[in-house]
Amino acid sequence: MAAPEPPPQPESGRSLSALLSGIAQAAFHGNAGITDELLRAQLYPEAPPEEFRALRAKMGGLLQSIASADMDLNQLEAFLTAQTKKQGGITADQAAVIAKFWKNHRTQIHESLIGQSRWDHVLKNMNWRVDLKSQLRHIDQINTPVAIVEMELGKNGQESEFLCLEFDEAKV
Repeated sequence: MAAPEPPPQPESGRSLSALLSGIAQAAFHGNAGITDELLRAQLYPEAPPEEFRALRAKMGGLLQSIASADMDLNQLEAFLTAQTKKQGGITADQAAVIAKFWKNHRTQIHESLIGQSRWDHVLKNMNWRVDLKSQLRHIDQINTPVAIVEMELGKNGQESEFLCLEFDEAKV
């Protein structure tokens, strides 16, 4: 009686790197056209669906952890080493592919996450000054300080809005 064949290991470094790219495109860059079905059909057509789902979930979770911590290369090495020693973790080959992928894509993923977390309007510029009032109807208000704050708000590539605030000594 022949020994049962081990489950297929369809993971070449190239396929895993492409899977990580697909996960990053879908999760961090908002590319809705990249689905799990597309990734499986293109990269792992021979893998059973449940095996692919497990691989996709594992790689997606690792990439999410790495990206949310914005790991530098030392942190990444320590994290991946721990993952290779963990029961049900990743292989050393997978760790090498993940490390290479992160080294090449860290900046784009980080900038995408920053862009997604930013509010619609951002503070583009702010100026402030303190003036002294020199002419008023009431003599007791002359030479009182007034703080003036000017803010430029807007989205990149769109016309800005300006907000000017004036505070007297009591409001400051």
